[in-house]
Amino acid sequence: MALEITDANFEEIVLKSDKPVMVDFWAAWCGPCRMVGPVIDEISKDYEGKAVVGKLDVDANQEFAAKYGVRNIPTVLVFKNGEVVGRQVGVAPKNTYAEAIDGLL
Repeated sequence: MALEITDANFEEIVLKSDKPVMVDFWAAWCGPCRMVGPVIDEISKDYEGKAVVGKLDVDANQEFAAKYGVRNIPTVLVFKNGEVVGRQVGVAPKNTYAEAIDGLL
């Protein structure tokens, strides 16, 4: 299961991580987000111990969504050393997300 990321823990989990981090920006009312959610959960299992994978509810946590210019959801951002190194907007196949992490390992 992907970690729950919030504005309160974003810096600690995402920006200070020594591993690649994938963050799914989503909302409960978003149909495409519900399609991406299970894929993100699978990715979190597949990369356990190698990468950090989490989800951030943009309705409850707007600070970092705004900071990173997330205007459409789902948006999945990939971070390395606290910097955004990848962005996927909309629904994509699982291998697209996996390749984004593989390129950083």
